[in-house]
Amino acid sequence: MLYHFFELFDFQLPGGRLWTYISFRAGVAMILSLFLSTIIGKRIIDSLRRHQIGETVRHLGLEGEDAKKGTPTMGGIIIILSILVPCLLVGRLDSVYMILMLVTTVWLGALGFADDYIKVFKKNKEGMHGKFKIIGQVGLGLIVGLTLYYSPDVVIRENVEVTSPQGMEIEYKSENIKSTQTTIPFVKNNNFDYADLLPFMGEHKQTAAWVLFVFVTIFIVTAVSNSANLTDGLDGLATGTSAIIGVALGILAYFSGHIDYASYFNIMYIPGSGELVIFMAAFIGATIGFLWYNSSPAQVFMGDTGSLTLGGIIAVYALLIHKELLLPILCGVFFVEALSVLMQTSYFKITKKRTGEGRRIFKMTPLHHHFQKPGNAGFNALIQRPLAVVPESKLVVRFWIVGIILAVITVVTLKIR
Repeated sequence: MLYHFFELFDFQLPGGRLWTYISFRAGVAMILSLFLSTIIGKRIIDSLRRHQIGETVRHLGLEGEDAKKGTPTMGGIIIILSILVPCLLVGRLDSVYMILMLVTTVWLGALGFADDYIKVFKKNKEGMHGKFKIIGQVGLGLIVGLTLYYSPDVVIRENVEVTSPQGMEIEYKSENIKSTQTTIPFVKNNNFDYADLLPFMGEHKQTAAWVLFVFVTIFIVTAVSNSANLTDGLDGLATGTSAIIGVALGILAYFSGHIDYASYFNIMYIPGSGELVIFMAAFIGATIGFLWYNSSPAQVFMGDTGSLTLGGIIAVYALLIHKELLLPILCGVFFVEALSVLMQTSYFKITKKRTGEGRRIFKMTPLHHHFQKPGNAGFNALIQRPLAVVPESKLVVRFWIVGIILAVITVVTLKIR
């Protein structure tokens, strides 16, 4: 909004030229989101408490769970507002990338809010039926995938390795093209085209590749948002992990939107993707600001309103900068949490069918709960270590450290080939 205001005067008003710089607007977006999440967030928490919108704690036998009973939930509203307001103020609202991220935030925020509403006000602990969540996530995946296909503003400039007397150099083709290429780690020419999976389609393989890409988009949005939802089980865990992932994605977006940096990392140049840096600056500010109240002992929980939104934002953002195949590394904490649940459920069903008694791999899932249970304390699980309970605050920090390591590895992989 402010960008377009100064644009009306051709950026000739005092200070107007500053609004043409992505770095300046990103800084303003982060400061605004931090302010909103910390200052206005307190008022929202007080309102949630007055309306008795508190968390119903399941009795899992975990240390400190009784102290969390009644803690205000649906705090994801704070994160959503702290993202939307700065982006609307300092972002370019004619950018397809910004529009898609705003739609993602509102769409999944509404989906998570509906789920929390059913849990809190309808007194239904299960919340929204799983199939309706999936329908909502699939719907968003379709919107994103089809927009990327049909929008003329979504283009890339392909990077090509050229041998010269000075050695290997990176050059870019002169024309912008629509492409289903994406960045893949650990490969010399780290561009992968989904069309290469469909050689049997002949002259129609490029069109078929876009159809495949839409399905990939749906899968990634669903997988990452649900994985983030499963990770939201300890004070500050999902919030801090999302902030770390956001920093890495923001760096990758900045590199992709500048041809010199893109050339250094040998990745495709994405014209217009610089606006995504503005959005991610607001995202980082909102999540860090929310930690002010969500760190242990938490004064508010984000609920599905926040966790589904955070996961969906990360998924769509990675798709927009063609870095979705880096997510298994970058979102390693999310995926390990989700994988632990799948492994536990599958192993329990298999052992129960074969022996009549279901067994576990972990003491409890998602994985973070495994560390909150003592070993050799009557749990029929394959993995009993650690034997001692890990305090929640220490456990969260350790997961953050793992997340930082994975974020660094994600960026470094672009040079390992």
